[in-house]
Amino acid sequence: MSLSPETVTLQGCLLTPQGWLRGALRLHAGRIDVIDGEPIEEAAARALAAAQPQQWPLVLPGFVDAHVHGGGGHDVMEGGDAGRHVAHLHARHGTTTLLATTMTAPLSEIEAALVALAPLCRERARGGADIAGVHLEGPYISPERLGAQPAATSHATLEGIQALRALAPLRLVTLAPELPGHLELIAPLRASGLLVQIGHSNGRYEDGVAALAQGASGFTHLFNAMTGLHHREPGMAGAALAHATHAEIIPDLLHVHPGAIRAALRAIPCLYCVSDATAGTDMPDGAYRLGSMPVIKCQGGVRLADGRLAGSALTMDQALGNLVSLGLTLAEASRRVATIAADYLGLADRGCLERGRRADLALLDGVLQLRGVFVEGERIDLAAG
Repeated sequence: MSLSPETVTLQGCLLTPQGWLRGALRLHAGRIDVIDGEPIEEAAARALAAAQPQQWPLVLPGFVDAHVHGGGGHDVMEGGDAGRHVAHLHARHGTTTLLATTMTAPLSEIEAALVALAPLCRERARGGADIAGVHLEGPYISPERLGAQPAATSHATLEGIQALRALAPLRLVTLAPELPGHLELIAPLRASGLLVQIGHSNGRYEDGVAALAQGASGFTHLFNAMTGLHHREPGMAGAALAHATHAEIIPDLLHVHPGAIRAALRAIPCLYCVSDATAGTDMPDGAYRLGSMPVIKCQGGVRLADGRLAGSALTMDQALGNLVSLGLTLAEASRRVATIAADYLGLADRGCLERGRRADLALLDGVLQLRGVFVEGERIDLAAG
């Protein structure tokens, strides 16, 4: 890994698992070496960061995003060097770990994307976020719930998924459990170390309950591209709200109404945020691609020509601010954009500020504007383009 050999001492208002501290932490060899300070209330920490952002920034765990298609004009399905550009873009918005996320496509295109991503998963490129593996979002989804995915779906097999794992480190697979053979695949996939999420599914509530019983670990972009909640037909969304421990949600305030986000926060203990970011993220309005699909960035979102949402233009620093705008404390919002996802993905060395953890940090001022980022102790140049 490309960790920094430097020793750096930072002063700030530190969000630790035990609460806020006004103090300092020392970074050495890419890890948090020392963390110390006096307790401070969150309101006081934010006020101090607002008054003296350079001296007393808010220091949070770096963000962890399990669903990233692209950013900065690049899409991971392009192959080549696209993944590196995407990792650099998201690092400049506080994301220190991400999963590169594929699209439904012909097998040859998915294989080419995985081959290009494999070296970036093995070793982080300097200046970028750590690509901790791949989220295989397609092609094992329902043709009736494509969302913005192309009509190139296929049925999953254990052999087929293992063949893809040989090309790059898959960490998470999305599938529609109601499709023939998919329900029976969940347990062996989980036993092999993969997380399996329910998504892009036309299944019923009962299909979701059955998938969870087989070991499905969560739900992909809750409420989107799945059967919705009705009081006599709870659908896949109802199965998530009634039974799930984990689920992704896209808090760009376009994909999910704030009221539905609040309902999910009350129902799902480990609801965590993802960006579902696309090539148009941090780019001017205009035409881009999501996998093979032409999309348009406009009005703060990304859409197909018919107006349907097609991924997002969200970054995780924006996600954090949106959660706070909904009434979450900054500490709770941080859990939803960092800690929960790190724990869920099995990344025990990151996601919170503790001695011995990776020096993955997001520094913000009192109005939650990003002021600094460290990945494995490396200070990221926020102005690099």
